Amino acid sequence: MSYKIRDISFAERGERSVKWAEMHMPVLMRIRREFSADKPLKGIKIAACMHVTKETAVLMETLQEGGAEIWLSASNPLSTQDDVAAYLVRKGIHVFAWRGETEDEYYSAIKTVLSGHRDITMDDGGDLTVMAARIGINAIGGTEETTTGVIRIKALEREGILRYPVIAVNNAETKWEFDNVHGTGQSALDGILRATNVLIAGKTVVVAGFGHVGRGIAMRARGLGARVVITEVDPIRALKAVMDGFSVMKMIEAAKIGDIFITATGNKDVITEEHIMEMKDGAILANAGHFDVEVSVRDLEKIATSKTDLRENLTEYTLPNGKRVYLIAKGRLVNLVAAEGHPSEVMDMSFADQALAVRYLLSRKLDPGVHELPREIDARVAYLKLESMGISIDSLSDEQKKYLESWMI
Repeated sequence: MSYKIRDISFAERGERSVKWAEMHMPVLMRIRREFSADKPLKGIKIAACMHVTKETAVLMETLQEGGAEIWLSASNPLSTQDDVAAYLVRKGIHVFAWRGETEDEYYSAIKTVLSGHRDITMDDGGDLTVMAARIGINAIGGTEETTTGVIRIKALEREGILRYPVIAVNNAETKWEFDNVHGTGQSALDGILRATNVLIAGKTVVVAGFGHVGRGIAMRARGLGARVVITEVDPIRALKAVMDGFSVMKMIEAAKIGDIFITATGNKDVITEEHIMEMKDGAILANAGHFDVEVSVRDLEKIATSKTDLRENLTEYTLPNGKRVYLIAKGRLVNLVAAEGHPSEVMDMSFADQALAVRYLLSRKLDPGVHELPREIDARVAYLKLESMGISIDSLSDEQKKYLESWMI
């Protein structure tokens, strides 16, 4: 076994966390039973770059039960749950991840999991796939978990340097309609509350971006009693926000009235010096996008006259005008750095999609490029989730199917 983690003695605590997640991930556990019986991944080597959480552990063990050998690195330097990493090593998975990696250590770990022959890549954010493209790895196929990652991998495809097929798991409805909306909506607010313990009710929360993630955050913030302001660059999304009852304005105007700012755009420099200098004394900044570039930490570091770590995951910056702003989790993913990531129940569907996507890749030969998860796999995950909740739904009769396929009334 080759691995690099914080401390192998944390494994017992990690096992307890993983067992708790398994109780709340019935769809993935059902797929694990199928994989255990059929061994569809026998002899396959998987290079994975994902947040090393208890939910990810349930996926890794499912893939292992299917016959795969797994090499796992973190997709964020601060998101690894060290006890889970230790547990996975005890289970025979090659883990190269620990909380608090330097940038060099982070990329070195990704390079390590890619070294040697790898049949499948499994990515969360695109760093693994980008490195695979740069060093010329030609796998059977890969998967991508996030919106940011899909955008980056499509860029690789356009430039002609994506050498193998990648399934955009993020685009499955059972992923982005639940993971992105309900998962991030809850877990981002959870991270802010753990880092600050402030009251949300009565505050003005500014959400940058009204995609699936931003919509989920806005809904949850409003549910906690906040006045919610949306900033957007897309006119259609801005209009959706207005029709959903949210205030919409430019960030430079929102900066003057916001108490808590949450970025969810996937872009860089969403909050910069220009905005920060307009903010109230005591404004709180958090990022729910994949990379730490949405809130310009560079600008904060440049203009601040002093900087103090007040609490775990909360840093106070004093500005030249005497006001103070507070950055959560160093500008990295607030839900995974300051909290535990998405609830197990929602990752149940996302990771069921991942497991079935790997089996699908191995069952047929796809051309290099970005591919969607087949609708029948997406629908099956939804059916299994409903079944696990004790919910039954109607089905179409043959006559109804025929009617829907005809132009006749």
